[in-house]
Amino acid sequence: MSSPAIIWFRRDLRLSDQDAVLAAASRGAVLPVYILDDETPKHRKMGGASRWWLHHSLKSLDADLREKGSRLILRRGKAADVLVDLAQTSGATEIHALHHYEPWWLNAQKDLSTKLKDGAELLLHHGNYLLPPGTLKTGSGTPYKIYTPFWKSLRERMPPPDAVAAPDHLEAPNAWPESDKLDDWALLPGKPDWAEGFTDDWDPGEAGAHENLEEFAENAGQYDKGRNLPSEQLVSRMSPHLHFGEISPAAIWNRIAGQGAQVETYLKELVWRDYAQNIIQQFPQYGSDSYREKFHLFEWRDMQDANVRKDFKAWCEGNTGYPIVDAGMRELWTTGWMHNRVRMITASFLIKHLLIDWREGEQWFWDCLVDADFASNSVNWQWVSGSGVDSNMFVRIMAPLVQSEKFNAGDYIRQWVPELADVSDPYIHDPEETGVKPAAYPSKIITHKAARTRALEAYAKAKAQMD
Repeated sequence: MSSPAIIWFRRDLRLSDQDAVLAAASRGAVLPVYILDDETPKHRKMGGASRWWLHHSLKSLDADLREKGSRLILRRGKAADVLVDLAQTSGATEIHALHHYEPWWLNAQKDLSTKLKDGAELLLHHGNYLLPPGTLKTGSGTPYKIYTPFWKSLRERMPPPDAVAAPDHLEAPNAWPESDKLDDWALLPGKPDWAEGFTDDWDPGEAGAHENLEEFAENAGQYDKGRNLPSEQLVSRMSPHLHFGEISPAAIWNRIAGQGAQVETYLKELVWRDYAQNIIQQFPQYGSDSYREKFHLFEWRDMQDANVRKDFKAWCEGNTGYPIVDAGMRELWTTGWMHNRVRMITASFLIKHLLIDWREGEQWFWDCLVDADFASNSVNWQWVSGSGVDSNMFVRIMAPLVQSEKFNAGDYIRQWVPELADVSDPYIHDPEETGVKPAAYPSKIITHKAARTRALEAYAKAKAQMD
């Protein structure tokens, strides 16, 4: 039997429509491997919620592989070094993987290619995005920075090819190398189990991704309206499945696009994921550096100040006195996810009402979201803050109380803020102002008027320094 080909899984935990799997399987025996690498990403290693998802997704992937005569090898360490060792001990001369574009994975891919010996090589395939980042160019030959022309250009290249089914069988190697035990990685929380509520909301893995897609497809035509209504269940909830690659974006596009013009808003959201990755490819430090220069001079409140830390803690725990904000933050903590309209409201509140640096919020979401994605998370936070390459204007300060009533968030608030469960509409959106605030619910940590004034003054000061 010839030497096996290694399949290096990362954020592509599926067997169907997975070109690395198909290419490796076409040449003979395969050695599927996942490496828990906390060294290469450094401060960007996966947060707690993502690790919960990873545990269950790897368990599902291993079960899928065993049905096809294979299994998943688990190793922990620096990915490039682990793969070099596996290639040498197994005799593998090919390592197949999907392209990953986060800065740390680009470094790992380069490092691995440099260290491989005896004719072994890393073979990268596409499949994590609708189009490989960098494919689309403006008329002048430069990458797009603005979303709308990016969308129009990508739309002309759609639909993507039909999804390719997983191989019926995967040939096993002569001998299986040692593998870690998944439980030994301690990806799941101990006591207290802060992820207890995740199990009720999610079914990680390739099968769960496709089941979720089928459920959403029945209501996809209502997405344009539903994405703004947190009390309704009309959003796709595909983001964690997409992030971990349990389903390809091409499979989602081809399942939804055929429903006509009424699903275009959702397709635009799917393309936003491609757009975010294209921004990160151009600006690798986008997750830590504001794009617009005036924000380098912006005077955020000092996190060393006890009062600022107290405000940040109230935001994290959902105790700001703004019901829609508190509902969102509690949903995030309980389920590892948040409705997309509420994500904008909670992010805007931290940045503009509390005048706390967007990077603090981005890091909190990084740890708490099961769909924490470097590109999407960074681009979305900079969009809200107004500091991004294509973003909302800082001076457009979202009014959370108005947003709550406008988008009928009453039932959503009652679900996630039990102190307000008996407050009816319209009073639930601002129970303090209407005189029905229960004693157990906190007062507003700052009024909207005071917050707006403070934010505009800070922005004007930073802008004046640029003039």
